[in-house]
Amino acid sequence: MLHATEHADVPTAELDTVLRGGPFHVALRAAIAARGLPLQRVQHHLSRHGVKVGVTSLSYWQQGARRPQRPESLRAVRALEEILHLPDESLIRLLAESDGRAADGHPAAHTYRSLVEASDVLNRLQSELGWSLDGGLHTLGHHELVRIDAQRRLLGRECHHIVRAHHDGVDRFLAVHHGDPGCSPRDMRVVALENCRTGRVRWDQATGVLVAELLFGTRLRTGDTFLFRYGVEDGTAGDSREYVHRCGSAGGQYALQVRFDAAALPTRCHRFTQHSPAAPRSGRQELPISGPHHSAHVVEPRIRPGVLGIAWDWE
Repeated sequence: MLHATEHADVPTAELDTVLRGGPFHVALRAAIAARGLPLQRVQHHLSRHGVKVGVTSLSYWQQGARRPQRPESLRAVRALEEILHLPDESLIRLLAESDGRAADGHPAAHTYRSLVEASDVLNRLQSELGWSLDGGLHTLGHHELVRIDAQRRLLGRECHHIVRAHHDGVDRFLAVHHGDPGCSPRDMRVVALENCRTGRVRWDQATGVLVAELLFGTRLRTGDTFLFRYGVEDGTAGDSREYVHRCGSAGGQYALQVRFDAAALPTRCHRFTQHSPAAPRSGRQELPISGPHHSAHVVEPRIRPGVLGIAWDWE
């Protein structure tokens, strides 16, 4: 029970916003400030819930210097939701997302760190195909359509690229696909849809990475633009929970659309970003699922280094 001198107000609009979008440490700091509680009082209330946490740890948590990870610390986070009069699971959800897990506690499909750890494999596969770092192409526009089937699997994706050559002689593009955990890249299929044809394909079973050449059939000159489309037929893993696009450098416009089968619609979707492997996920924004098309989308006028994705929760 809070003392009469301590605030127990309904969450402000600002607090409500950070509870939805995070990150965890900002939401915790805002919740404590909204209640007017010094950290010593927070510690006292936690001890009355049978949880021991030091004032220094609480300070680190709300600064983002450390994150609660041990079982006792996670018990403290749940107790804080009650002490600070927050919705159930509100802080736990933000903590889970910043730790690269879905809101329901399942591992996220692709944490930024896992994508970085797969970079060595990707570099090896690209080297086998004689691909340079940038391939001589600059992306002006990139639209991806991801399809989730009735079994909740990543059935496939279709990509539409608009590129410009920044040196002479460019005649191909290297497509990269990261399958969901448990996928079988050897059973996937790359389909050339427009202004290209499929060349050599390489994959790595352990990381679920597939790399494929898309041949233009013409050599571009510096400054030439080119449009092409291709698809990857997947459907080889289990429940899909998010789709992540990683960009190593600034690029052009990017649009991501995730389309769900009418027989398997998620309970909610949200956009997220992450600027580095060590940073928490941020930029959370709830996304509506359109009624007739069963899809959610994001549009970025200019893609920035880091990752951008859409995550969703199953019932």
